[in-house]
Amino acid sequence: MALIEPKTRPSAPLARDIVKRILVGRRMTTERMEHTLLPKVLALPIFASDALSSVAYCVEASLLILLTSSANVRSLIIPVNLAVAAVMAIVITSYKQVVRAYPTSAGSYVVSKENLAPIFGLIAAAALLADYVLTVAVSVSAGVVAVISAVPSLHSALVPLSLGCVALLTIINLRGVRESGVMFAIPTYGFIVSMFALIIVGFVKCLGGCPQVQLSSLPDPYKVGAVASVGVFVILHSFASGSSALTGTEAISNGVSAFRRPQGRNASKTLTLLGVIAVTMIMGTAYLAYKTNPLPDHKVSVVSEIAKVVFPGSRPGSGGPMFYAVQFFTLLILILAANTSFQGFPRLSALLARDRYIPRQFENLGDRLVYSNGMIVLAVLAALLIVKYDANVDKLLQLYVVGVFTAFTLSQTGMVRYWRRAAKEGGDKAEGWHWRLVVNAVGAVATALVLVIVVITKFRDGAYVVIAAIPILIVGFYAVHRHYAAVSEQLRTGAVTLAESPRNFVLLYVESLDAATAEAVGFVRSFAGHEFRAFHVTGGPGGNDVAERWKTFCRTEVELEIVPGGKDRVEAAIAFIRGIPREEVDFISVVIPERFSKRSLLAAIRGRTTFNLKRKLLAEPQVVITDVPVLAEREDRPEDLRPWIPQRVEVLVFVSALNDPTIRAINYARSLKATEARAVFFAFEPDEAEGILAEWQDRHIPLGLDIVEAPFRELDAPMLDEVRKVTRGRSDSIAVVVLPETRVRKWIQELLHNQRALFVKRLMLFEERVILSSVPFRLD
Repeated sequence: MALIEPKTRPSAPLARDIVKRILVGRRMTTERMEHTLLPKVLALPIFASDALSSVAYCVEASLLILLTSSANVRSLIIPVNLAVAAVMAIVITSYKQVVRAYPTSAGSYVVSKENLAPIFGLIAAAALLADYVLTVAVSVSAGVVAVISAVPSLHSALVPLSLGCVALLTIINLRGVRESGVMFAIPTYGFIVSMFALIIVGFVKCLGGCPQVQLSSLPDPYKVGAVASVGVFVILHSFASGSSALTGTEAISNGVSAFRRPQGRNASKTLTLLGVIAVTMIMGTAYLAYKTNPLPDHKVSVVSEIAKVVFPGSRPGSGGPMFYAVQFFTLLILILAANTSFQGFPRLSALLARDRYIPRQFENLGDRLVYSNGMIVLAVLAALLIVKYDANVDKLLQLYVVGVFTAFTLSQTGMVRYWRRAAKEGGDKAEGWHWRLVVNAVGAVATALVLVIVVITKFRDGAYVVIAAIPILIVGFYAVHRHYAAVSEQLRTGAVTLAESPRNFVLLYVESLDAATAEAVGFVRSFAGHEFRAFHVTGGPGGNDVAERWKTFCRTEVELEIVPGGKDRVEAAIAFIRGIPREEVDFISVVIPERFSKRSLLAAIRGRTTFNLKRKLLAEPQVVITDVPVLAEREDRPEDLRPWIPQRVEVLVFVSALNDPTIRAINYARSLKATEARAVFFAFEPDEAEGILAEWQDRHIPLGLDIVEAPFRELDAPMLDEVRKVTRGRSDSIAVVVLPETRVRKWIQELLHNQRALFVKRLMLFEERVILSSVPFRLD
């Protein structure tokens, strides 16, 4: 066993890598994860921006329901939002208990799964994923509406501006958690200061007579209802709309692992600060909405109307500098509120991927130590919603809140069971369990009541979409989980054992006599001597002279077998291969030479018989596909057409785990009788290789295992370094990469796997004197 340190000298950057570095930043090693942890001053703008920004529209949403029902119920805006603030206080207090019990990962998914049942965890996860996507769509759309309130001429560009903001947020978050926190700190704290200034100045002015919004100045107000009393349903509907203020309050508990240590304590303090600020701003805005008489408008936000009369300009109907400051920071906070989702969605997706409920790719860390795949998927889904609903905040809000209150209810119910279990077990966990249980029980009841109200009042307005989406997502979760469970079981049945002397029948596919065929012949003779079969399918580019020139070209006694091509040369080749007698444990190596005139992946795929042959052979039992690519940008010279037997052949078996496909690949590697053979494991984290090292030793694998560190979580440079150790400066040496390749039955199932085999094939395709042998392992 050997540990190989990574090279510090990077490979030559490609154009796309340069663009990536400019947009995202320099790559970070996994060891720097600790340095990305957040202090409270940065954690608040990252995880609380959604809850804080909801002040900009939650009061307006509740006021809209009231006034479109009746013109004389404006006074209800205060008690309605008082109820909203009370629920927020309860939820935040409840989540402080969650953070205490789960100081590293306190989200609804984990709490519900561990304390109720896995199905409840998946319900919470599905609800939250939907809510995170809606948060991005609503926040960005509302932010752009705030801009249009100040510059109405931009109304026609609402959707393009919203999509641009989503793209910008994605790039910022891909640069890293800490970097996004620094960028978002000033806008978030600027919004807090400007809103407190608005509330304080407005309150002081109202002591002597509140300024009033001039309804004639509104460009497109909603139609006010007739003067009449309203029923309980309208009040509850208003409360449900105002409850959008609670979206995002769970984000801190989901992101506890991103806080500096002690993580649980710092997250709890940040929750408290969030609660104080948000409740104060909600009640202050509701009071001014009652006193200044604003009217919800299609094009101008209620906060904008209030700010214009509290901070008037020098001209009648205009706003002063502070009005524009409020508008500016409202725009920024509304857009940046989506950042809460850019932190919550990827982290929750990573947890689901870890438990094998969604594709494993969501667990991968990007260059800047963030879950970049989750961020990109979130951005795409939010963009689709924005386009679908034309960035209409009112329509999007109808889909909102159902998901978040479902998660709230399940997590608080799970915590009630947690405290009951802690009381039975005793110890430090049981400290203060009585009152903690009461807090979470109150939270569960309160959020359940709000959930019922939201479902009843918003079902016909669009909430049914989210309600229907949750079970569909859960069905998908279980389908993915069953697939991974079946794959895991089949990969470790133990049916494949180490063979003492595995038999390898070698077939050389000859399409034409060129430099690639010459190298393939030399490679085959290095381990098989004259014990191989060569065949040519008629109808190819070589024509009839291939058979005539074979003896002179090959310099061996092996006859070239001619296979009639018929209508389909690939099927003819496969039929010939199927006719080779073999036993179940034998290998049939199909060696396929390929000559390329340029480094073009498209040219290597398009219209090539060899590509189609390699692709279809993956489904053939016991067949190993050995690709011998040669890049010859000029015409082949006579010396290139002479099959030289390499003096040194080194076999590298790239492994990711010790399972049946790996054992089969090791058996094949030993059949090649190479000068040297070793296995290589690429470790993304320092402790990642401990398990495979121990298992390798326990099973007495007759092949050395090298551990190569890949601290940047990319395989291209470490893999190329390994093969170039064999080929660099040695014209008589060949590196043979043996690759275990797991094959699933359906193409859609391939999306659930990282497709590392395809990556390695592409990487090695144009590498000089590198041969790649793919050892398929087909799953039932």
